[in-house]
Amino acid sequence: MMFQRFLPIVFALSLVGCQTATDTLSSSTAPADVSGPAAGAIAGDMAGRFAEQAGSTATPIKLHKDTSEFAVALEAALKGWGFAVVSDEKSANAKDAPKPVELAYSIVAADGQVLARLSTDTMELGRAYSVTDGVATPASPLSLMKRN
Repeated sequence: MMFQRFLPIVFALSLVGCQTATDTLSSSTAPADVSGPAAGAIAGDMAGRFAEQAGSTATPIKLHKDTSEFAVALEAALKGWGFAVVSDEKSANAKDAPKPVELAYSIVAADGQVLARLSTDTMELGRAYSVTDGVATPASPLSLMKRN
C-alpha cells in the first residue's frame, strides 16, 4: 500500500533521466499485451492531455511507424484532437509545410500497472494506469515536465 503512494513520484523521477546527451527522443515502444480497449483508453487519455499542453494543433505531429494497437490508437486520438499526423520523411519535409514536432511514446508494464509516456523536445507527459479485464483507468496524476 505504501508503495502505491510513491509510484507517481518514482515514475516522475524516472522521466528526468530520459533525455540523452544528444537531445534526441527515445524510440517509441508499446508492449503487445496492452491492446484493444485498454490501448485505446490510454492513447485517448494521453492524447487529450497532450493537446491541453501543446495548445495549438497547427503544427503537425511526426510519429514513428508502428503497427501496435497503441500506436494506431494514439494516431487516431491525435487526429481526433485536430492534429495532422505524419509518419514518413517526405510528408515531414514537404517544402511548404511547417516542421513537424516529433512525438515519441513508450508503454511499460511495471508492478501490475502500465506506465505511459509521451515525449517531445519541449515536454514529457507520463501517467500510470491500472489495466483490469482489458479496461485501463488512470492510477496516478499526470506527470508533466517542460523544457526550454
